[in-house]
Amino acid sequence: MDHLVPHFIELIRRAATDLPADIEAALRRARAEEEEGSAAQTTLDSILENVRLSRERSTPICQDTGTPIFYVYYPTGWSTLELKRQIREAVAEATARSYLRPNSVDPLTGKNPGTNLGDDFPYFHFEEWEEDYLKVDLMLKGGGCENVGAQYSLPDGRLDANRDLEGVRRAVLDAVQQAQGMGCAPAVIGVAVGGDRASSYIKSKEQFYRPLDDTNPDPKLAELEARLTREANTLGIGPMGFGGKTTVLTVKIDTLERLPASYFVTASYMCWADRRRTLIYRDGKATIE
Repeated sequence: MDHLVPHFIELIRRAATDLPADIEAALRRARAEEEEGSAAQTTLDSILENVRLSRERSTPICQDTGTPIFYVYYPTGWSTLELKRQIREAVAEATARSYLRPNSVDPLTGKNPGTNLGDDFPYFHFEEWEEDYLKVDLMLKGGGCENVGAQYSLPDGRLDANRDLEGVRRAVLDAVQQAQGMGCAPAVIGVAVGGDRASSYIKSKEQFYRPLDDTNPDPKLAELEARLTREANTLGIGPMGFGGKTTVLTVKIDTLERLPASYFVTASYMCWADRRRTLIYRDGKATIE
């Protein structure tokens, strides 16, 4: 297998320091919609200036560089053990270069190894596919926004939410309302309907890899995504919880098969620093999107 560590380091650097174009464009549109001189507009000005400086200086967009989550799609015959070894080496080197802050802490001892290498840290998902090239999707999931994710088991009498899309709508709006400013809005909300408790959380986070302007192939879910985005932005929470018109940038929804006894709705929250990048390695050449 080729030596890919330098490419993985660059993938991490780009994810940590260079906000994707669709996220930045959405933040700029949000700024234009807020009242002139308002706390919301001033907050978005600060966010956008931070985005500019981080890109210019190759410094982290946020001091919490999050949990690195890698989705690795590899051709037949590639070694997942070797891919994992090289990515972990790249994570340690990226930490040494300060693209990542040393975040991982042992839950029992509180010890920080200083390398971002621990048990299941970073997190990997490997999938063999029929393509002849390697694709690696990376997401950096911050701790503050992770804290305000929520899971609901429907029916929920408190919300008068039944096992239908209206119940899903009520659950998601409640999750956004409960998050207030703690998740560092404006947010991207990833939603999963169905599955078990674990798979529902995983599927909800996978929505963060979707471009902001894509359209859900299921017309009912596409309609619900658009409605939830509109309605969440009437809650008045606004950027960083200071009030305003932009509480979420978008809502993305997917579904999983479920057991008859369970109907989970999971809403994962991604802060404005929606840090994601993709590495494509084909014929000895690497590109990062």
